[in-house]
Amino acid sequence: MSDKTENQPTEEHSEQPVAGEEKLSKNEQKRRAKAAQKEEEAKKKAAQKDEEAKKKGNTNNNNNNNNNNSAPAVDEETLDPTQYKENRSKMLEELQKQGVNPWPHKFSVTISVPEFIKKYNHMTTGEKSPDVVSVAGRVYNKRSSGSKLYFYVVRQDGEKIQIFANLGAFASKEEFDRINNSLRRGDIIGITGNPGRTNTGELSVFATAIQLLTPCLQMMPYQLTDQETRYRQRYLDMIVNNDIRDIFKVRSKVINGVRRFLDNLGFVEVETPMMNMIAGGATAKPFVTHHNDLHMDLFMRIAPELYLKMLVVGGMDRVYEIGKQFRNEGIDMTHNPEFTTCEFYMAYADYNDIMNLTEELICGIVKDVTGGTKIKYDIIPDPVNAPTVKEAIEIDFQTPWRRIHMIPELEQILNVKIPTPFSSDECRQFLLKLCKEKKVECSPPHTTARLLDKLVGEYLESQCVNPTFICDHPEIMSPLSKYHRELPGLTERFEVFVNKREICNAYTELNNSFVQRERFESQAADKKAGDDEAQMIDENFCTSLEYGLPPTGGFGLGIDRFVMLLTNTHNIQEVLLFPAMKPQVQPTLNHPAAPGQSSSSTSSSSTKH
Repeated sequence: MSDKTENQPTEEHSEQPVAGEEKLSKNEQKRRAKAAQKEEEAKKKAAQKDEEAKKKGNTNNNNNNNNNNSAPAVDEETLDPTQYKENRSKMLEELQKQGVNPWPHKFSVTISVPEFIKKYNHMTTGEKSPDVVSVAGRVYNKRSSGSKLYFYVVRQDGEKIQIFANLGAFASKEEFDRINNSLRRGDIIGITGNPGRTNTGELSVFATAIQLLTPCLQMMPYQLTDQETRYRQRYLDMIVNNDIRDIFKVRSKVINGVRRFLDNLGFVEVETPMMNMIAGGATAKPFVTHHNDLHMDLFMRIAPELYLKMLVVGGMDRVYEIGKQFRNEGIDMTHNPEFTTCEFYMAYADYNDIMNLTEELICGIVKDVTGGTKIKYDIIPDPVNAPTVKEAIEIDFQTPWRRIHMIPELEQILNVKIPTPFSSDECRQFLLKLCKEKKVECSPPHTTARLLDKLVGEYLESQCVNPTFICDHPEIMSPLSKYHRELPGLTERFEVFVNKREICNAYTELNNSFVQRERFESQAADKKAGDDEAQMIDENFCTSLEYGLPPTGGFGLGIDRFVMLLTNTHNIQEVLLFPAMKPQVQPTLNHPAAPGQSSSSTSSSSTKH
C-alpha cells in the first residue's frame, strides 16, 4: 500500500536561445550553447555536401520532371530541424495544390504487419503470391536503386516488413514519381500489392500502389537515448525504440493477471473517490486541490483503503480496486508522485491467509510473464562512480518465501534490547541514540516510527533479494493494523520486499472502533509535532467501524515496482508511459504556416500552449 517514488534534450530537438529570455540556469545555458554548436556543424556539413554534389554535377535536375517535390540535392537530414519542417510543409502545400490530400480520412487495411509475416513467412526466395493485400505502417527507412526502384522498411505493431516499389507495377510513371519523391522517413503510408520474397530472400510487399496517409513533419531521429527526451516525448521514444512497447505489454499482463486472479476468487472490482476531505489510508503527504463549487480544499487520495473497508462493512466481503494514488513526495528511481496500486480486502481472513494468497498471486504472475519462477535482474553496485557497470543477479520467486520477524531480528543483528512500550519516550530516545551510533540518517521529526523505519531499512530490507516477508510491525508504525494476538505492542502486518524494495503491504485489519480512534489520535499528535505524513482522524470511517467490520485481511501491491522487476528496469519512469517531469523552459519559436494556411492565421493561433 505504501509506494514512493538531468535534463539533456537530444540534438534533434535542440533550440536556439531567445533574446531577452530571463534567468537561464547554467545547465540550460550549456545545453543551448551545445545545441547551437551542433546546429552550426550541421549547416557546415550540409554546405559541404552541397558543394560536393555540385562538383560532381549530381544536382538531380534530370529527375525533376518539373515537379517541386522531387528529391533535393542536399541531404535533408543534415538540415536544422526547423528548416526541415519548413521544407516539408512547403512540399505538402504543393501536393495539396495538385489535388492530393496528404491526410486522407480512410485507408482500408486488409492485414496487419504481424499477421502478414505469420501468414506469408513460409514463402521461398523469388516466390510471389497472387494475393492482393493492403498494409499500413510508418516508414523507418527509404532507399532507391536508380529512379525506377525504391525500397521502404515499414513498421507496424512492433513488426517490420520491406516494401518493394518497382515502376513497372504502378499505374503510371507520373504516379510512381509523385509518391516516391514525396515520402520521407517517419511518414505513415498505406500499401497495396502482392506478398512475396525478393531474390535476396527478403519478405516483402510488391507494391502496386502507395498512399501517403499521414506525413511526418519533424525530422525523425535514427536513435534516441537521452532519458529526459524519451520521458517527455514518450511517443517519439516508442517510435524510435521498438523494445519500449514490450515494457508496457508486460505491465498490461501484470494488471490483467492480478484482475483475473482476484476475479476467480470471487472478488468484486470497485471504484472509490479520487478526491477526499481527509487524506487517509496510508502514511504519506497528500496533494491538495480545490473544489470551486463547494468552496473547499480537497486531498487527492493517497490510498483507497478506508473506502474499501467501508464496503466490507456494507456486506461486500471481497472487494478490490486497481487505480492511481497520489503522494506529494520526492521523485527518484523508485518513487513517482502518481503511481498505480492494487488493494483488496477479504472478510473472514487474517494476515496468514493473505501471506499465502500473496505467494500464489505473485509467483503465478511471474510464471505467466516469464515462463518460470526465476528472473535475471541487473544491479548497479556503484551508481555514483560507475553508473554503467552492471552485475546480473538471480531472483527466485519459488514459494514458500522467507519470513523475518521485525523486532526480534533487528535486536539480534544490533545486539540490543529495544525498550517497551514502543510508544514511550524512553524507546524513542533509545532509537535516536542507536541511529546516531550506527550512523543511520533520519531527518526530523524523530518519531519512534520514523527511527524504526530507518533501522529496518538499513539492517533488514538490505537482506531481501529473493521475495521476503518482514512481519509483525509495532503498533506505532501501523495505525490501521490489528494488534498481534500473541505479541503485545506488535501488529499482524507484513511487507514483501524483493531486491531490497517493498512491493506489497498487508495486515489483519483493525476492526475495534475504540482502538482505531486511539491510533488516529496518536497519528494526529505526530502530525502536530511536524510529521506531515501522519494521518488525520477520519470520523466517517470510525463511525463505519461502529456498525461492525468483520475480521478482515487487507493487501496492497505496488504495480509499478513489480513491473520494474519483471522488465529489468531501474527507474520507475521507465514503466510509466508519461512520468512526472520538472517543467521545461521552452523558447518561443516562429513556426512555419501549416500547408493551406497563411502565416497570419498560424500566428493568431500560436498563443495556445
